[in-house]
Amino acid sequence: MNPKHSYAYLDSEAKREIRRKVLKALAIPAYQVPFASREMPLARGWGTGGLQLTLSLVGPEDVVKVIDQGADDSVNAANLRRFIAHVSRARTTTDALEATLIQSRHRIPEERLQEGQILILQVPIPEPLRYVEPSDAKARELHALGDYSLLWVDLFEEHLRHGRSRKGAAYPVLVHGRYVMDPSPLPRWDLPKLHQAAHITLFGAGREKRIYAVPPYTQVEPLAFVDRPFQPEPIVGSCRRTGCRHVFLNAIPQEDGSLAYEISDQGYMEKLLAGKESGPLFGEKQHG
Repeated sequence: MNPKHSYAYLDSEAKREIRRKVLKALAIPAYQVPFASREMPLARGWGTGGLQLTLSLVGPEDVVKVIDQGADDSVNAANLRRFIAHVSRARTTTDALEATLIQSRHRIPEERLQEGQILILQVPIPEPLRYVEPSDAKARELHALGDYSLLWVDLFEEHLRHGRSRKGAAYPVLVHGRYVMDPSPLPRWDLPKLHQAAHITLFGAGREKRIYAVPPYTQVEPLAFVDRPFQPEPIVGSCRRTGCRHVFLNAIPQEDGSLAYEISDQGYMEKLLAGKESGPLFGEKQHG
């Protein structure tokens, strides 16, 4: 670690401000808290919001896991993990249950996270109303009024035209019965994992300068009509390496034009291949 830099790269004032904003975000679930997003040694849009959260919260005793769309070894995940370890001296891991801080892009681990763990999600666009109300000032007013009729109309039109919602990633959710939130470009498969979860979930948008959060044991409901309930993506095929069918799978094009499937959560797949015992998955009842 360069002695000219503060611990974990950010200066103490920056970390203090981000921690205060995190506390406010936890106190008002899904409320977008503005913060002074700093310049980071990577381009905005490549996880600067999540990285600032991680660097503000990490300590010498923490264990950090970084994933990108479920993969620990992608270029983005590997570089972020190496940078975090270099400036904080924190230990890193690929095991979701061993980590105290998990920074992720576009996935929530399959294994059920526990109390005391913090999941940090990188967010490109934090405003769920952006596609139906382009004015940020008007969107803030609608949030204050709790008026989400534009989102409901948009969802109704999708069902009317296509018989179902075609929204994949970034499907809007209602948090604690109050604010509608953009859950980052998570697949719909991951959204039920936010509901009544034991861990803290933090969302950081560096380019948009917003932080928001879902505290532990908070109600999170995807927007849906009573007669057309929310449905995650159906499982198609099985993992070619493990035979697993009960988790989110990546489709991999083959030379003959067919598709093969592998578990998206690389850390969980490696556990299965190594014969290691895994923790309960989201959606499963707690053991005991």
